Amino acid sequence: MIRLLAGVAALVVPASVAAQDAATSPTNDDVLDEVIVCRARTTQERLEIVVNGAGALPLTSADAVQSTSLIENLSPGLGTRVENRLRDEAGIVQFRRSDGRTANPTSQGVTLRGLGGNASSRALVTLDGIPQADPFGGWVAWTAYDAINLRGVTITRGGGGGADGPGALAGTVGLHSDLIHGGTASLAFGSRDSWDASASVGGELGGGEVAVDGRYSRGDGFIPIADGQRGSVDRAAPYEQGGLGVRMRFDAGESGRIEASVRGFADRRDRGTDFTTSRVDGIDASLRLVHDPYRANQLFALAYVQLRDFESGFASVAANRNSVTPALFQRVPATGLGARVEFRPLIGRANPLRIGADWRRTTGRTEEDFFFAGTVPGRHRMAGGDSDTVGAFAEWTSGYRDYGLVWTVSSRVDRWWLGEGYRLERNIAGPVITDLRFAARQGWEASGRAGVQWTKDALSLRGAVYRGWRLPTLNELYRPFRVGAEVTTANEMLKPERLWGGEVGVDWKRDDTKLSATLFVNHLSNAIANVTLAPNLNQRQNLDAIDTKGIEISAEQRIDFLTLRASYALTDATVDAARAASALDGRRPAQIAKHGASVSLRSNARGPLSGFATLRYIGRQNEDDLGLLVLGDALTFDAGLSWRLADAISIEARGENLFDELVPAAISSAGIVERATPRTLWIGARVSF
Repeated sequence: MIRLLAGVAALVVPASVAAQDAATSPTNDDVLDEVIVCRARTTQERLEIVVNGAGALPLTSADAVQSTSLIENLSPGLGTRVENRLRDEAGIVQFRRSDGRTANPTSQGVTLRGLGGNASSRALVTLDGIPQADPFGGWVAWTAYDAINLRGVTITRGGGGGADGPGALAGTVGLHSDLIHGGTASLAFGSRDSWDASASVGGELGGGEVAVDGRYSRGDGFIPIADGQRGSVDRAAPYEQGGLGVRMRFDAGESGRIEASVRGFADRRDRGTDFTTSRVDGIDASLRLVHDPYRANQLFALAYVQLRDFESGFASVAANRNSVTPALFQRVPATGLGARVEFRPLIGRANPLRIGADWRRTTGRTEEDFFFAGTVPGRHRMAGGDSDTVGAFAEWTSGYRDYGLVWTVSSRVDRWWLGEGYRLERNIAGPVITDLRFAARQGWEASGRAGVQWTKDALSLRGAVYRGWRLPTLNELYRPFRVGAEVTTANEMLKPERLWGGEVGVDWKRDDTKLSATLFVNHLSNAIANVTLAPNLNQRQNLDAIDTKGIEISAEQRIDFLTLRASYALTDATVDAARAASALDGRRPAQIAKHGASVSLRSNARGPLSGFATLRYIGRQNEDDLGLLVLGDALTFDAGLSWRLADAISIEARGENLFDELVPAAISSAGIVERATPRTLWIGARVSF
């Protein structure tokens, strides 16, 4: 049975107060000394959504100079999953096309703008400002957020957001929690004996507020291997997942508040053969202090802890897929600690300056049993280490109201440390084979961005240049691994990845019509990739660079009670490599499609009926670095319908991949194709009070 706690991190800034403050702050000598909303002509609704979720200080207009988008309507339950909603935005790439019901947890990275080829995330994922990547491996436990009431997700493409912290090479995916007053619950039944239940309740308690969120889901699963390639060892891959969380908010004096949260999650999956079960348990806790969030000098302080425990089994399947033996059993305990403080002084009658500092520490190790004789392991390996990053940032955002001009300049400097790493291998019934210690390293990195936006009536023009960086994960540095016959060795001398990028864009909004287009160019030096050295032998190495350029287009039209939205991303990405990796030079990075698109139609009706329909296109992409294995393109269709029987009760039906399209998620060197979710149907009910 699923256990532990899951929930959220921060509480609500009253949106009406924040929006009113941003809209009414006066000017001084024609300088825009108010905090401008995320687009110069954006509606108050957008500010309200983002501020409610952030649970901290009102947002600045700094992100207006880059391509940003917002995903709303993220009610938990009835089979919906956060990671699949992210796929509605073309250009967001998750390392595998399969989701958290069947994918290996270590493959769930996320990136944007073609900066892929690695399961570690090159986009920074945050929940209410707290980094969410696994402390050891950099992957993202997407199932941990399905239990949370999310007000929305903000997606900022491109790096350099210094206030977000290091790691935002490709951009930032910001998850924003919501605190409800009242309650909601749902229960759904789906294909393959799947069940999904969720509940949230919140309200006032003493001088503050409290909310509790929870979710439980399970299913018998589907057979991951494509039809026609299965053997007697292949079976359905069941899953069981859930979480529970508690959030609290209390006033601290006349102009401050304290927010605390504890959440946890548990995830059990199977990969469709014996010896391939996985387990992920996590507990997060945070404490936040916000002083005067709407006026005068503003102060924000945060401390958090992440505890992760991951186990996974890997199997060796015979070529005829009629026999299977264990190949590896892995356990990865890891811890992330962090703190952040930010100050926004009152200058004139606004807060255009943000200054702050943050610290993040990660520790973790992998413990592995391998070289099995039957079901008995013959060798044990332990590898790991720790890392620390301390940084300081400053950001200034201002402009001229009369000319519709906004600009922002930010800078950040980080000091990083890699502690002494280690890798120990020994025969379980014999002597030590390898006992290595890797020297500690340290260095400095700088990042930042500069941008401008000009708005005239319905038209906005914007441009930005930026620099970002990412420290190699402990997993990339110290852990070798094997998939089938393919062995990939670690590399303790990996250097940090560094990105230079720029973009120009145009936005047009009038009445119920929105159009946006962005041209971008990125140069990622020291890109970490798995480089083929010989048949069945790879090593993690720093490539010279990955260069990407492309265009992102989105359009939205409200038609009476319907909203039609379309997005398209064209990404031209190439590898620049020499020496041992010269065979990769000029090739397309693995796991990056050139084309991606999405079209969705959603109902805005206040009446008893509502629904949605989403068509997604995934382009062809390479499975491996040499482009010898290709994952074909796919077109999927999701749809749902809700009927409100009474003010508090509704019934819902929805379907995933209704065309039952074969979506290839992985392909082995032997040509065995693993598929993503086939057609899945859900029916359920939702109650609110």
